Amino acid sequence: MRRWLSILMIMWLIVVLGSCQKKMQVKGLELTVGFAEKTLTDNLMTEMQYRWKTGQDFVRFDRDLNVFVHFWHKNNLLFQDDHVPTVPTSSWEPGKEYTYVRRIYIPKFIDEFDPEFKGEETLKLVVGLYSPFDRTGKSKTEVLVKNLKVLPPPPDTPEIIYENGWYDLEIDPNAFLKQWRWTAREAVCVIDNPHRDATLVIRGGVNQEAVPGQKVIFKINDTVLDEFVPQESAFEKTYKITKDMMGDKDEFRLIVTTDKTFIPARIIPGSKDERELGVQISFIYFR
Repeated sequence: MRRWLSILMIMWLIVVLGSCQKKMQVKGLELTVGFAEKTLTDNLMTEMQYRWKTGQDFVRFDRDLNVFVHFWHKNNLLFQDDHVPTVPTSSWEPGKEYTYVRRIYIPKFIDEFDPEFKGEETLKLVVGLYSPFDRTGKSKTEVLVKNLKVLPPPPDTPEIIYENGWYDLEIDPNAFLKQWRWTAREAVCVIDNPHRDATLVIRGGVNQEAVPGQKVIFKINDTVLDEFVPQESAFEKTYKITKDMMGDKDEFRLIVTTDKTFIPARIIPGSKDERELGVQISFIYFR
């Protein structure tokens, strides 16, 4: 009896291990990824390159698949960048290479004051393919699993302080922006001056139904950086901020202003929100 149990256990392990290996592979398909930054840190925006390479034994997909990109910290899904590849997978052919670049943001997650922190953390990157029409998860196939070393940001990383004209942070996992702060007609951030050129990224949105044709204006100190009318409800803007634009002081001001505001209680039935709202700002990145 024990002999039969042992045989059954071995057969079960073979089946399980075999299925795990199949889950990790798509025949004739390889993926390599790279990052624009040589050293990855948290609180970092960087470009991530995907290079899909098909071999001669690649069997063409009969449908379009999406790409899932998951970054795990221990047992927690820290963030993800699921997307549709630039060339539909149903068009992929044997012996080809498909390369594209996407921007990702590694959020702040490292606690440098944790007694167990040893100077770096590890993120597990899992990339694969899945059908967007499959709700069972059975179509999900892992193609790449890779550990990434992540360090804390450099000591001179500028701090951003939301000073005047900002409402409290709001979070809605089901909303497109996920989290945001509303501005009043004008809102001011105070940012450490790194005394070098830096990149500024602002992600936000406007309520086009409440205030159609709303203009958004960004200023660095008293100089207009940009003014625009968003064509869609959400926007993302990237700017190269030069050393001269920030001035000689140890801090500079980023000003977000708009030409139109609205009060939800006056235009939305049932709303009791009497705030004067301008622009939704989901994310400000400066490094």
